[in-house]
Amino acid sequence: MKTMGRCWAAFGLMLAAAACGSGDAGDQGAEGDTITRAEIPDNEFFPMELEARIDSLVAELNKTSLEPMQMVVLTKNLSDFFEPIAVGANRAIGELEAIGNVLGPTDQSPDDPTTTQDLQNQQIDQAVADEAKGIGVSPFGEENRASIDKAADAGIHVVTFDSDLVDSKRSLYVGSLGYSVGETAANTLLDMLPKEPSGTVLILGTTGKQWRDGFDRTHAAQNVFGKAGYTFTVVQAVFVDDNEATDIDQMKSAIQTANPPVVGMLGLFNISYRCVMAADAAGIDVPIVAVDFDPKTVEYMREGRIQATHTQRQYYEGYLVPYILYGINTIGLDATKQILAPLVDDKGRVNIGIDVVRSDKIDDYNDFLNTIGAIQ
Repeated sequence: MKTMGRCWAAFGLMLAAAACGSGDAGDQGAEGDTITRAEIPDNEFFPMELEARIDSLVAELNKTSLEPMQMVVLTKNLSDFFEPIAVGANRAIGELEAIGNVLGPTDQSPDDPTTTQDLQNQQIDQAVADEAKGIGVSPFGEENRASIDKAADAGIHVVTFDSDLVDSKRSLYVGSLGYSVGETAANTLLDMLPKEPSGTVLILGTTGKQWRDGFDRTHAAQNVFGKAGYTFTVVQAVFVDDNEATDIDQMKSAIQTANPPVVGMLGLFNISYRCVMAADAAGIDVPIVAVDFDPKTVEYMREGRIQATHTQRQYYEGYLVPYILYGINTIGLDATKQILAPLVDDKGRVNIGIDVVRSDKIDDYNDFLNTIGAIQ
């Protein structure tokens, strides 16, 4: 495969076994002709409904004659946000005794995104040529639609995750839904604000529809604060690391010119921690709520500067994809959707939900992540 200067790697089954959190959870797999899932101890962050749906799917699969299945899961990269996704996907592949790997670039360089998209298209095309029975993919954007549709036309079911191409021929999408994330995060902050609306809420978000998930998060947050009677202002997030100062300056300016004054701040992405930097630059001390579990966000939570964050259950995002692919191949798409029905919307999106983590629950949440081998 032509790599065009980027390094791609397989996050293989051996790594999945090594990454298991405790005990022999990673050593459990299919026994004979049944699927045995790794056991997870009870915890306040244990996703009851999500786990119940997976158990129901496994129970149905265990009624069939289980056969090895070839599949591939393609991520945007294999580090940071996507590392727990890779751990979950590999554990599921191991439990299913499927043939396949989790693949992705080993760097995150933003200098040539088109090249990365082209590489992912090559991976999809190769899976088709190898006669895989299922493909999981986190698409970079519209540039990946043709390859996904080509795979579907070849009779291969494609499940997207993390980012979706809802108008493509993919079978299902797995992830935390943007509107739900924004709504939940906004309500978390709303509970910390004065009961009598009297101030402005600053939202670090995006109003551009090119990134639908980001737009949905922002739109949902605007609706929550608007209905509650608060004034709100949106600062457009700038994601390039070198432009961190731009985000901070934009928010500082918005804080200084806000009328009425800013009484709370909400960051809707992994760069939420920049809200603290902006608040410091503007000389204000207000409740701040974040999204994602970035190390800098966690650091500010420990300092009491960020009151809560919301995580996207990346481990389960990765874990569900192979099970859904296997389910579609074994019992069919309709039967699989029926089992997952409480989680599936009318656009074929499987909502895995989010975890709300308060600043005094960081260690408890880390303990939970450790039990599933997905510490961040």
